[in-house]
This record gives sequence, structure tokens and C-alpha cells, in this order.
Amino acid sequence: MASDFIVDVSEADFEYQVLTFSQQIPVVVDFWAVWCAPCRVLGPVLEKLANEAQGAFRLAKVNVDENSNLANQYNVRSIPAVKAIRNGKVIAEFLGAQPEPEVRAFIRRISPDPNDLMIEKGNGLLEMNQAMAAENTFRKVLESTPESAPARLGLVKSLLLQGDGEESMTWLTDFPISREYNSAEILRPVAEALANYDASILSADDSLEAAYLSALRLVKRGNLEAALDGLLDILRQDKRFRKGQVHRLVLGILELMGDNQPDTREYRNELASILF
Repeated sequence: MASDFIVDVSEADFEYQVLTFSQQIPVVVDFWAVWCAPCRVLGPVLEKLANEAQGAFRLAKVNVDENSNLANQYNVRSIPAVKAIRNGKVIAEFLGAQPEPEVRAFIRRISPDPNDLMIEKGNGLLEMNQAMAAENTFRKVLESTPESAPARLGLVKSLLLQGDGEESMTWLTDFPISREYNSAEILRPVAEALANYDASILSADDSLEAAYLSALRLVKRGNLEAALDGLLDILRQDKRFRKGQVHRLVLGILELMGDNQPDTREYRNELASILF
């Protein structure tokens, strides 16, 4: 059944409806025929997934009896034949009425997950120092997939960049085992320090302790470079100050800044020169 995401295609409009459209999103072409029993099994599965995807890919149905030239052009010798086209070229294909889980896996391979695009957007906003906008983006992902490790990590970074250690700790609790897990653990000392930070303490008798509190205030305000300068100065005087907490805090701030920031490498080199 035709819908906004499903079109019946002929030789007359194939170039526009499929090849041109595939420059924007993947187009899945279903070569079928009325007399084909397996086609009647596969067709509804493809239509269901196209409607579920809400535009992540387009389903184009080609009746081979009515469009034999297209069938020959795409070397269709048996049906149903399904071909995924991106940027005008076939990027994946399969034959026969595959079970729905197999078809879903095929669709996942050729079409972007909307959440992946949202996470990419959030990370881009972080690199542009737009922490609040990034926070809103990651929250939208977590509304539907609360266990998404990339979105959790992105939200933690967004919150820390705004000085919010308490909610960051909430999202770091029971963090999913994933490739983002190590980054989350590196950020944990920053979240803990901000969560335990007492703004009423304006000074301390010990000069290093006073410098430490001052650095935390700077982190809280989002001035990470100035905070790093202060923390590195502490380490020059006492590498084990607060039982290594300052060292862990520096590593966490560098993780928060990200390796794409031009100053991150310099700070890492400076940290190494101090410690070794």
C-alpha cells in the first residue's frame, strides 16, 4: 500500500523516484509480481518496516511484469529481489522472502538510526561549546532509549560543562558496559568533585587547598582552561595532593574538553612532563 514512505515505481519515473531520491536517503527497491507467492509474504514486511522507519528509508515497489527493462537492467532473475540503492548505486541486496528479523537487520545496515543522527548532532554541539543545546538533544534520545551509552555520555558531558555534578552522577550510576564506559569513568572524578563542591567555602588555610577550591569554582563556571592551569600548578608542588584526586580531576577535564580542542594535547603533554 502506497504511503509517504512507499511508492510504486515504473520505468518512466525510476530515475527520479529512486536514483535521484537515493542521494538523500537509501531507497529499498522491491522487485515483485502479482503471481509470486513469496512476494506476497515479503511485501507486507517491507511495507511495515518502511512505515515504522518514518522516512529513514524509502520503499520503491517495481512490478517486473510491467517493467521488464528495469528487471533486466538490475539483473533480476528471481523474485522477490530486494536491492538497496544509495547515491544511485546498489549497496546491498537479497533474494527471497526472508524472515522479518533478517529483513530488519538488512534495513539497519543500510539506513541510519535516527538516534545515531541525534547523537552526532549533540556531539557536534558540544564541540561548538553549546552545552545547553547539546543537553536538550541528548535528552530527546534518552526519552526513547534511556540505556543508550553514547547519549548518556553526551548528557553527562553537557551537564558537567554547565557545572552540574549532581545530575551527572545520576547518569553515571550503573553506566552500561560499552565502549563509552571508560570515558564515563574518567569523567566520574569531575562529577564527584562538582557534586561535593560547597560554594560557601570561599577560602582555606592551606594554600594548595585554596587553589583546589578555586579551580573547582572555575570548572563550575565552565572555565576549564583556567581550572587546568590551577590544578597543574598544584601538581607541580604536590603530585599526590588529595591522594591523587587532582591528577584524576585533570584527566577528567581533559576528557571533557575532548581531543578535538587545540589546547587538549598541550595540556596532556604538560601533565606528562609534571608527573614523569
